[in-house]
Amino acid sequence: MSIFSDNIRFLRGKKDLSQQGFAEILEISRDRYSKYENGRSEAPYELLIKISKYYNTSIDLLLTVDVRKYPLDNMINLPENRILLPIQVDNTGENKIEIVPQKAQMGYLTGYNDPEFIEGLQHMSLPFLRNGKYRAFPVEGESMPPYNDGSFILGKYVENKDHLKKGKTYLFITKEGIVYKRFEKLSKIGTSIKSDNAFFNSYEIEWSEVLEIWEFAGSVNTKELISGNVEYQEIKSMFAILRDEINILKQ
Repeated sequence: MSIFSDNIRFLRGKKDLSQQGFAEILEISRDRYSKYENGRSEAPYELLIKISKYYNTSIDLLLTVDVRKYPLDNMINLPENRILLPIQVDNTGENKIEIVPQKAQMGYLTGYNDPEFIEGLQHMSLPFLRNGKYRAFPVEGESMPPYNDGSFILGKYVENKDHLKKGKTYLFITKEGIVYKRFEKLSKIGTSIKSDNAFFNSYEIEWSEVLEIWEFAGSVNTKELISGNVEYQEIKSMFAILRDEINILKQ
């Protein structure tokens, strides 16, 4: 038996279809279809396409995610046949927000699309974050004051890069790591982003390197934002932030 065979049996039952009825929809014999449900045979690619279109879900989901555990209605569909884990709620009805810890940051780059990896993360719930899919990511470095080591950025999943807004901050999950930057503009091959710390230059990320994008929705700080001894560069950065925000308001 396989996830795929379990999935198509479960989905067929939800549609209240017999094996014969669904086999006719797929234009194959009932005997041939039953072998797919029993895991005795693997469905060819052209048949996978028919099944995925009929159930209006991705091939990737049918092959890798147990849809008995994760209702399709709560799935967020992604391009290129990928899926994001469903929006889950706790026993009080609050949205579960997965927390990616510092030590699991690099593991997220390979496990972000693995249901078992994501399900194994700790989670929290915030009553004011309800609509959409949220996740918490660690921040490190000094490029985005006042957020530094020990901070977590709460991100709301962005389904389409065309929804990015100039001047807003986003978490860009790339093949190289997780960066939290301010969006500047789109280009044909990528996006131009910059730091709020004026010491760092703007740069471009190619779309082929971007795995996910999460819009800033809040933050959690585990350390004091600013110490009593503020360095000159930090003051310069603060004025740079104010300058940018004033320019945005003028637009």
